[in-house]
Amino acid sequence: MSTIEFNEMWKEKLLNRFLSYVKIYSTSDAESETTPSTERQWDIANYIVEELKTIGLEDVSIDEHGYIMAYVPSNLENDNQPTIGFISHYDTSPDFSGENVKPQVWENYQGEDLVLNKESNFTLSPSKFESLKKHIGQTLITTDGNTLLGADDKAGCAEIVTAAEYLIAHPEIKHGRMALGFTPDEEIGRGAHKFDVAKFGAEFAYTMDGSEVGELEYENFNAAGAVVKIHGLSVHPGYAFGKMVNASLLAAEFIQSLPANETPSTTKGFDGFYHLMDVTSDVSECKLQYIIRDHDDEKFEARKKFMEQKVAEFNEKHGEGTAEVEIKEQYRNMKQQFEGKMHIVDLAAKAMKEAGIEPKIKAIRGGTDGAQLSYMGLPCPNIFAGGMNFHGPYEYVALESMEKAVEVIVNIVKG
Repeated sequence: MSTIEFNEMWKEKLLNRFLSYVKIYSTSDAESETTPSTERQWDIANYIVEELKTIGLEDVSIDEHGYIMAYVPSNLENDNQPTIGFISHYDTSPDFSGENVKPQVWENYQGEDLVLNKESNFTLSPSKFESLKKHIGQTLITTDGNTLLGADDKAGCAEIVTAAEYLIAHPEIKHGRMALGFTPDEEIGRGAHKFDVAKFGAEFAYTMDGSEVGELEYENFNAAGAVVKIHGLSVHPGYAFGKMVNASLLAAEFIQSLPANETPSTTKGFDGFYHLMDVTSDVSECKLQYIIRDHDDEKFEARKKFMEQKVAEFNEKHGEGTAEVEIKEQYRNMKQQFEGKMHIVDLAAKAMKEAGIEPKIKAIRGGTDGAQLSYMGLPCPNIFAGGMNFHGPYEYVALESMEKAVEVIVNIVKG
């Protein structure tokens, strides 16, 4: 049984809020050095700020880097409850187009194939994505087949704002102070880099950035980004004999030197991987962008050294300076930050059970802002936001999943 009365008015509020968010172009850019990494992220950031002020939250602020904070004050007479934070990111992944998103709403889904785009016959099918079968009878929000949706993490943004609005509208629900935080650039590993933990003022927090209903995560990958540059020599093809060094061909050789069975598509569970994200290449130079992931600290360090070793071996074969690599650490496994603090995870699990949800505690095959924030002194597990098939045109979210996320937030705050 639901612990909050989420009637049609609130469902419509949540749906319309989410639809308004995803229509705002806010893709981040790993090549940029600014924060936010793209000017377009200011559009949604400013939109959220005005919305928070309209709802009536306290101390709404946005800093020069696009970090938003706001608060729902405690309504307890004798308030000895900790301030609990909820955080989500408003940027979307550069892995697929997030421009001109046209969300589609499918009411009372019955398990059929959904033709998202009639022109291209782009179809979302339970034969390929079995998770769809869990949403029979529910309302689905999908793409039109040309962009990602942006449920990662605009679903989380909509849920947090809606939960705050619900608490303000229902003073009979007694609760402690709730802190809201919204960040840029999570999708490029920089979402928490400039987050002011002291200003946020929460004892602990939760990122609403997971996927399937029930997900509760307090351990994640260790993560690094690696850029491999391979230098060639471009001369006219007619005079190339003995002179030309084709960087693109050398890059293909380097790619093949890494383990073929240690990629995202060939690993699962706690297995780590090397993931080739992007290739920019011509005859004279090639740039390979990788991410390196592993849950285990020692294996993670070994993976970084292995990448450096492969570059060294490549230079031994093709000449010193042919290849170079730059590795930058992005975030660490937050599991060890919860030693002696498991009550934070237990509180979320309890809140889920009160909402009729069985918690699914597992490791994240990825990372969230919470991983970095946990190392910055703000313990921050990750909770489901409901979206599925992130970072591509098959992305979707069920409205009912988002409703459950709102309910979990309210349950956590009322303790």
